[in-house]
Amino acid sequence: RHEIKMSLLTTKNLEKFVNDFLKEDLKQLDHYINAYNGEIMEYVQLKNTLQALSENSDDSFKTQMNIGGNVFMEAKVDNPSDSILIDVGKGYFLQFTLEEALKFLDFKVKILTKESNVLREESVKKRSDIKLALLCIAEQEKL
Repeated sequence: RHEIKMSLLTTKNLEKFVNDFLKEDLKQLDHYINAYNGEIMEYVQLKNTLQALSENSDDSFKTQMNIGGNVFMEAKVDNPSDSILIDVGKGYFLQFTLEEALKFLDFKVKILTKESNVLREESVKKRSDIKLALLCIAEQEKL
């Protein structure tokens, strides 16, 4: 009888550890991975837009600009390859030429992808820990 009580206590502790810690850690990792993926997609989309601009860099073009509160006004952009302001993080904007901006965006996507991959590896380890803990619980319940 003493062994059975000890086994149940261990099972309860293991279940609590899985639910309170491992699954919570996994949830946080998934949140950060999604945030990185969103940021990567924004930079990729910006890069695609700038590449389209570079193909027509001799021309001017018309666009709509958000002037606040989702109110847009028509704007004309002359020679878009002169300078571009890009948010480099924490609300700081730097001025780039079109060519510099494309290089910066490649660099930024590469860095964010590496950071995201580290989180993915951690997520895989966390999932393995959860699976192992659940297997231990199942084994203890058989006893």
